[in-house]
Amino acid sequence: MDRSRTDRGGVTVGPERSGLLEGVPGVAKTTLAQSFARASGLAYTRVQMTPDLLPADITGTSVYRSQTGEFQLQKGPIFANLVVADEINRATPKTQSALLEAMEEGHVTIEGETLALPDPFVVIATQNPIEMEGTFELPEAQRDRFLLKLTVDIPDRDEERRVLDRFNDAPELDAESVEQVVDTETLTAAREVVSDVHVADSVREYVLDLVAATRDHPDVEHGGSMRASLGLLNVAKARAAIHGREYVIPDDVKALARAVLLHRLVLTADAELSDVSPASVIDDVLADVTPPGGDSETELAAATEMADVEESATDGGSVE
Repeated sequence: MDRSRTDRGGVTVGPERSGLLEGVPGVAKTTLAQSFARASGLAYTRVQMTPDLLPADITGTSVYRSQTGEFQLQKGPIFANLVVADEINRATPKTQSALLEAMEEGHVTIEGETLALPDPFVVIATQNPIEMEGTFELPEAQRDRFLLKLTVDIPDRDEERRVLDRFNDAPELDAESVEQVVDTETLTAAREVVSDVHVADSVREYVLDLVAATRDHPDVEHGGSMRASLGLLNVAKARAAIHGREYVIPDDVKALARAVLLHRLVLTADAELSDVSPASVIDDVLADVTPPGGDSETELAAATEMADVEESATDGGSVE
């Protein structure tokens, strides 16, 4: 079992519950999130975040039923396996904070009653980085709850031409036409496979060194949190499993460092005035921090086998 996660009320909690998609309007951020939900077979809801949205509109509230003379709990759209929070930065900070408990703890509290959310539970939020009128920037504490931030860029000309060709041939193509390829049971089994991926001590030290370097960088006021370290470790394990490996190599960490750390860095005022970007800081960190010497797959595989032998001996098994 992955020790970075604990079980509370039957729901596995941890830093793996959310992702942030950022991009200019018209690059299919919402369609991408909905397509993922359709392909994974997860029950999903879409919440259009607006300034007049209230926390109860997301979590739910008690509604008086005149027929029975009693209050009945009306659950909000947060009670789904996958929640798409569209244009999250258009909601007020009060409403944004309604997602904090759900994203971190896997449950919500409605009028003093704590209710567990479905498992698995994932929040995918989208935001527009260029339109600031009528928006509320996500505070650092909220951004830190997102495991990954992925930037959806405008495609290059060849890619955009392929999109035009596909929609010309199939004008009805949308998220609803995406076929389901996995089910909840498969996703649960995959999560267990990821939790069993081995991480050598040297690779864990590499994760710690990278996150620590963001805190010490001269252009950074606040670097990656401990949640960032856990997130980077977990996504590296997931990448290793996707590539058919039972162990993590430094390249797994490098490949996902930007997505995990990009939205967590708070730059100094001087750095912002000098047009320094969080991405350039992460590139500096990756260039300056030396990966472990034994970063070849052969050496790490040997380390994994040795760890398995030691675990077997600790559990009372015999080693010949």
